[in-house]
Amino acid sequence: MPRFAANLTMMFNEVPFLDRFEEAASAGFAGVEFLFPYEWEAEAIADRLRRYGLTQALFNMPPGDWAAGERGLACLPGREAEFAAGVETALAYARVLGCERLHAMAGLLPAGMERERALDLYRRNIASAARRLADEGMTLLIEPINTRDMPGYLLNHQREGHEIIAEIGLPNLKVQMDFYHAQIMDGDVWRLFETYRSAVGHIQIASVPERHEPDRGELNYPWLFGQLDEAGYDGWVGCEYRPRGTTQGGLGWFSALAGMQTE
Repeated sequence: MPRFAANLTMMFNEVPFLDRFEEAASAGFAGVEFLFPYEWEAEAIADRLRRYGLTQALFNMPPGDWAAGERGLACLPGREAEFAAGVETALAYARVLGCERLHAMAGLLPAGMERERALDLYRRNIASAARRLADEGMTLLIEPINTRDMPGYLLNHQREGHEIIAEIGLPNLKVQMDFYHAQIMDGDVWRLFETYRSAVGHIQIASVPERHEPDRGELNYPWLFGQLDEAGYDGWVGCEYRPRGTTQGGLGWFSALAGMQTE
């Protein structure tokens, strides 16, 4: 069975954020991820990780003004210094949390800006961030996101993300392959994984099209999990889905996998 990380931004919302770590551990998760930790003290989060024996698998760098609709800074002209400062903020948290992977969101293509110009700026910012993370022995992730959930986002297809990291050519720069986004934009997700496996640094999952538990919909997740095992994938699989009801009530898919492992 793959190593699953509960996404605490989306899961266990029945309790306050800092209480979700205990919920995730009690449910049997070995790791956690979330979008942004910056509302809380890093040491308060680290305390929960230690207390419940959890690994921090991933979190995102500061995205700009999320409440105002910003979805990352890396492609936004005039925001280079803010992006660089966000890298340092994320690194400070990552050191305390023992997190080895950070995700830098690309941002929405600015109105009136040519996409190629935005991509040029994006490549420069991402290359700089990856070199900075390399100094700390950490991996930088970029992620293509579907146009339905995030219209205007700079990166939408797995091919685009992998072409960018091939152009930059830094060994600690990888692509985050979210099967949910990939199925919507590209399809044929297993062949997609096989094609790009060496450059995949993290996987995320959710049902398609609803983005709920991975137990129904277009993707056969039990088969995909088996394929990941057979392929020897040893990275994390982040559960970035919105539960249909309560989080605990929707964990039958996870309990079934754990039961299969102990048979």
